Amino acid sequence: MLSGRILTPNGWINGSIAFDQRIQHIREDNGADSTLTIVPGFIDLHVHGAAGVDIMQGGDAGATVARAHAKHGTTAMLGTTMTATDNSIRRALRGLAPVIAQRPTGGARMLGVHLEGPFLSIHRLGAQPADAVVTGSMDLVRSYHELAPVRAMTIATEVAGHLALIPQLNELGIRVQIGHSNGTYEDGVAALKAGAAGFTHLYNGMTGLNHYKPGIVGAALAHAEYAEIIPDLQHVAPGAIRAALRAIPRLYGVTDATSATGMPDGEYGLGSQRVYKCLGCVRLATGSLAGSVLTMDQALRNFVDLGLDLADASNRLSLYPADYLGEAERGRLAHGAWADIVVLNAELQPVAVFVEGEAINLSTD
Repeated sequence: MLSGRILTPNGWINGSIAFDQRIQHIREDNGADSTLTIVPGFIDLHVHGAAGVDIMQGGDAGATVARAHAKHGTTAMLGTTMTATDNSIRRALRGLAPVIAQRPTGGARMLGVHLEGPFLSIHRLGAQPADAVVTGSMDLVRSYHELAPVRAMTIATEVAGHLALIPQLNELGIRVQIGHSNGTYEDGVAALKAGAAGFTHLYNGMTGLNHYKPGIVGAALAHAEYAEIIPDLQHVAPGAIRAALRAIPRLYGVTDATSATGMPDGEYGLGSQRVYKCLGCVRLATGSLAGSVLTMDQALRNFVDLGLDLADASNRLSLYPADYLGEAERGRLAHGAWADIVVLNAELQPVAVFVEGEAINLSTD
């Protein structure tokens, strides 16, 4: 049982929360420990790596990444691939499949795969390699989906043939996200009408907002219900984050974390490419941003520093991503929900994390 200020679906209460794998009850108690704040576990829908390993390595990389991010309050996540050769993507999916099937001890729940590429625009690749970009097909997607469940997928919807894929991807239960796109505003609106559900790392890897040509960013700001954003304050300036918060009702934070997360400055792998961690971010040798070293607890603190109240910041890292995936028993502290819980001190640092009731060892040793 835990005691403190608890964020419930109906707002804050002072009280206690009892749980095993699931939450048994939440009760008000005015004598509860007022120094601790209890929020739902974070749900990160865009994670490439951590602790020196990358999802694209396959093998047990997924378990290592799940354990590393759990120490920062992430209780559920999507293992995220990137544009690569077909063999490399299949290796990554084979590695993720057992981690998705059985949560690693001490780790976050891997809910499935976010397939970021290879169906992207060669004009908006960011850190994705151009030589591995391909045009999407349902046969290829189905073959990937059979290896490991794909829950979200980033595509450049303006590429010939991609718009027609969206309804079919939805039928497979895949949330289609517009990203790494050189499309117009009209392309973005057409994709949303076809069933696209969100936008991948808003502002990054897409046509920007111009008052004559609103671009994909304009389509998101004008029409989106959901979109990812990377709140590391490196990928997107604070003013642009504030604009998106006002425009997109369920804007949610992701880390886009790489293998350099939790590691010292130096050289690391991102898929087939080498990236460099320095000054709190990750870049290619060209200087272009290449993912992040963000963790979700830092994302929470950054949102609060931008002026969000704590409940709003928490919802954007837990409730909204859960709802986006249709995970009704995660992302909220309520009777019967999974006991995915983060306990924060006054500085919003995690002092305890529980994944499906299991206490996570927060030591970095």
